[in-house]
Amino acid sequence: MSTSATDLFNYRRRQSSVVHIGSIDMGGDNPIRIQSMTTTNTNDTASSVAQAERIIEAGGELVRLTTQGSREAENLKNINAGIRADGYKTPLVADIHFNPHVADVAALYAEKVRINPGNYVDPARKFVHQEYTDEEYAQELQKIEDRFVPFLNICREHHTAIRIGVNHGSLSDRIRNRYGDTPEGIVESCMEFLRICKREHFDDVVISIKASNTVVMVQSVRLLVAQLDREDMHYPLHLGVTEAGEGEDGRIKSAVGIGALLADGIGDTIRVSLSEEPEAEIPVARELVDHFTARAGHRLIPAAEAPGFDWLHPSRRTTVAAANVGAAHVPVVITSVVPQSADADQRPDYIYIGSTMPGQVDPEQMYIADFNAMPALREAGLERVCPIYPTHAIPFIGMDTSRVKFLVLQYGTPADEYIACLKAHPEVVVVAMTHHANPTGDQRALVHEMMAAGVTNPVVFAQMYHTDDKAAFQLAAAADMGALMIDGLTDGLWLMNEGTIAADDIAATAFAILQAARLRVSKTEYISCPGCGRTLYDLRATIARIKEATRDMKGLKIGIMGCIVNGPGEMADADYGYVGAGVNRVSLYRRQECVEKNIPEEQAVDHLLALIRKDQLNNQNQE
Repeated sequence: MSTSATDLFNYRRRQSSVVHIGSIDMGGDNPIRIQSMTTTNTNDTASSVAQAERIIEAGGELVRLTTQGSREAENLKNINAGIRADGYKTPLVADIHFNPHVADVAALYAEKVRINPGNYVDPARKFVHQEYTDEEYAQELQKIEDRFVPFLNICREHHTAIRIGVNHGSLSDRIRNRYGDTPEGIVESCMEFLRICKREHFDDVVISIKASNTVVMVQSVRLLVAQLDREDMHYPLHLGVTEAGEGEDGRIKSAVGIGALLADGIGDTIRVSLSEEPEAEIPVARELVDHFTARAGHRLIPAAEAPGFDWLHPSRRTTVAAANVGAAHVPVVITSVVPQSADADQRPDYIYIGSTMPGQVDPEQMYIADFNAMPALREAGLERVCPIYPTHAIPFIGMDTSRVKFLVLQYGTPADEYIACLKAHPEVVVVAMTHHANPTGDQRALVHEMMAAGVTNPVVFAQMYHTDDKAAFQLAAAADMGALMIDGLTDGLWLMNEGTIAADDIAATAFAILQAARLRVSKTEYISCPGCGRTLYDLRATIARIKEATRDMKGLKIGIMGCIVNGPGEMADADYGYVGAGVNRVSLYRRQECVEKNIPEEQAVDHLLALIRKDQLNNQNQE
């Protein structure tokens, strides 16, 4: 039985209710809206107006501004007036944390107000343990209602929309103590507020659930969608991966998380959070939206969900091991061209060579060759080579004694042609290919057909692209693979491209996609926020310095946060954290534990590096 009303195989947008936000409507049949957030001081009218207009000119349909105090909230009036005077009708969104009174003021001057359930009424989290009786918990919920309903009345009077924006990094201690640090807790944090909205018949509500961990983000949103259906709520959804970082890694990570949900028709507005100028986020978001909405009306995929598959709580598909592919092995990377890089951590596990002996044979490298070229290649001295078979060559598989074999399959291949073969030959790895307009649905369909038949062979997802644009290739590949990885179906990736993109870049993209989905670590990971008006140090210069000093620390996760709002919470997934604590002041964290407070910003990076080196030395001594 399906765990969701979502069609896993055919792209259709989730039907949400329509929300009015100033001059635009969101949800329903309206386009997926694209937005960003300023990084200026909201008290600086001229700078905020100028940056907002750059976002708008880039294609942003909403502009969010941090609004940490009443002064900033009052100044939204001037910023709004400045933008309108220049001829722009784009709605402004006030971003509120910790002070519900500020939300009341902001509702007078912004077209939408975002509040964070984790810190709207609940006190700032201290990660403390506290048990609540049911009566005590009910009292806390009443506090929320008592404060929230007057805010809704203000919004109703001024035709102001709201966003209930839950961040994994800012869950309240109350929620964490009752539900744990779980997707279920994240969902409940949101639902507490939505139930009040429904009781009060306040309908101009948008929802977001975000996390820096793409797996947590996607699973939480899926659970939320299911819960909304159960409670007959249909509010539009805002999608984003928080603290995604910058550059290629930030774009790939965002595409994996956002793409996994867009592929299932979920999402009415998106923001790609990059540690860059905010207008740089807009074309990335536009490309992601266009990548999926182009699938609308595609040829039907007549597939059925496999019994036992749980879309809401996916786990890695159970497979047998074919050499180093499948079972408990990390997903493999296959390329069609020999990379030039000497980086051992990003060496492809297999390289496809067709029927031709490689010019220079690497004795440590595994190769894949066309099945009918195998005898000649082995005779020529190539030993670490495995055959790959097209569907029509299935009868020859049983004659081959290779330790691992590859079989190219597409959905629509008659099951009686391949299922018996796979069951008889656990050493065969399926290479799932597709030419369908909805590749995610088509490749899902093949694996679900295999699961329904009890087939446990590993599956590598292969996809061909046709571009000379590396950035476009990276976004498309990450977006296409997102849902397949989150679903637990992925034993490997094989990215191919007809164009001028270098083999090293193709391989690096595959590794980055796997790391973004928490499936395989091949390099240092940086969890960095995009910055906003609350950031009180030079975020981008700091990121660059930390990255340069730590890029060789494979497997390390380092959080670089502008302020305390999400810092410690999102850094639960990081080994170390660098968090803005005040004007040019920084606090350092080991996971969620603050180990140094209020360090002068000019000294903080050195202190962080010293902390890492000290821990590494202690670990070495213990070994």
